[in-house]
Amino acid sequence: MAKQAITKAPTVGFVSLGCAKALVDSERILTQLRAEGYAFAPKYDGADVVIVNTCGFLDSAREESLSAIGEALAENGKVIVTGCMGATPELIRSKYPDVLSITGPAQYESVVEAVHKALPRLHEPHLDLVPAAGVKLTPRHYAYLKISEGCNNRCSFCIIPKLRGDLVSRPANQLLQEAENLVKSGVKELLVISQDTSAYGIDTRYAKSLWKDREVRAKFLDLCEELGQISKDAGAWVRLHYVYPYPHVDEAIQLMADGKILPYLDIPFQHASPAVLKNMRRPAASEKVIDRIQNWRKAAPDMTVRSTFIVGFPGETEQDFQYLLDWLEEAQLDRVGCFRYENVADADSNALGNHVPQEIVEERWNRFMAAQQEISAKRLKHKIGKTLDVLVDSVTPEGIIGRSKADAPEIDGLVHVQSKGRVLPGSIIRVKITGSDAYDLFGTIPV
Repeated sequence: MAKQAITKAPTVGFVSLGCAKALVDSERILTQLRAEGYAFAPKYDGADVVIVNTCGFLDSAREESLSAIGEALAENGKVIVTGCMGATPELIRSKYPDVLSITGPAQYESVVEAVHKALPRLHEPHLDLVPAAGVKLTPRHYAYLKISEGCNNRCSFCIIPKLRGDLVSRPANQLLQEAENLVKSGVKELLVISQDTSAYGIDTRYAKSLWKDREVRAKFLDLCEELGQISKDAGAWVRLHYVYPYPHVDEAIQLMADGKILPYLDIPFQHASPAVLKNMRRPAASEKVIDRIQNWRKAAPDMTVRSTFIVGFPGETEQDFQYLLDWLEEAQLDRVGCFRYENVADADSNALGNHVPQEIVEERWNRFMAAQQEISAKRLKHKIGKTLDVLVDSVTPEGIIGRSKADAPEIDGLVHVQSKGRVLPGSIIRVKITGSDAYDLFGTIPV
């Protein structure tokens, strides 16, 4: 029998915009396409077709997505659009009627089908070319583990439930297998993400699934325990993101104190003023939150608490904003991000009265950032003289750049290490802290 002629693999270009949850969607699409024999191109003009995974949460993000689609069309001509902005296809079609296909978020099968239609796959897909961990867009040593889709909350400023639907939790055994594959492939940090991580499993009534020789519940605490064991065996870290402060979150603090998962909680408080929180449709017991933070730190002294806030929300008065600044001073959060409020198409908050003038929003944002900068600088100064574990992200001629257990990638600070020795990215090293500024630490490797 004559050998079949070897055919050049069809090539896909890819643009991934938006948050880490969208990045995971991109990884799933790429993993499936790679399994089917597709290759990937770093540039538009080297691809047979381009996929643009869009973000549609803010108007500014929509403009960025539309710009990316336009650039891909101009340089390649064959473009498939997916992601959050795909939930409003008329906005895309009105500007770019020639895109091949438009699908909404998490519609992996539809995206792959669109690729098949535009660019038929090879007759014999080479499944063995795909590692067990799948195709990743992050550096090799850390990866995002998305545990659910959608959200049951109805915050007035957010349209995620309209874009991605209600909460849909993934089975526990599926998540644990993915986590195990990742750490076996060399991942040293698992970043657990979703829209509402602490609500994991509520939609399935904490359904059990078979993992190895036992059943595991799809429940926040159970998942943390299992991930902690997988990571401990591999010498890796587990970091929790987007955790709403439900009462059962307190149960996970002991796991942090015991070193099973990182003593790090990313909790999106968004504000502190009861009046603003009410308009946001968020929990409004900010005084009790401070008590809980203090209790968390007593149980796990190395605890890092990061959060995000919105200033200039409709109806926010100067008194509300000062309440937030006072709360921030009392809470002494370690890491904080702050967003200027902007209307989002289809968000309920657009209809609220007393919108704050943009110049006042900007002024409050600057005051907020200055206040938190002082808090951050003071808290980091206390780490001088300590020796910390640092995960190496990169090595430059000037030294090592890494992160401590208190620092998530992209959003938190860095540790700058003076070293002339050979250290590889993904290594976890011991570093003595010798200095700090408002956001970063500086140190050396002890002799």
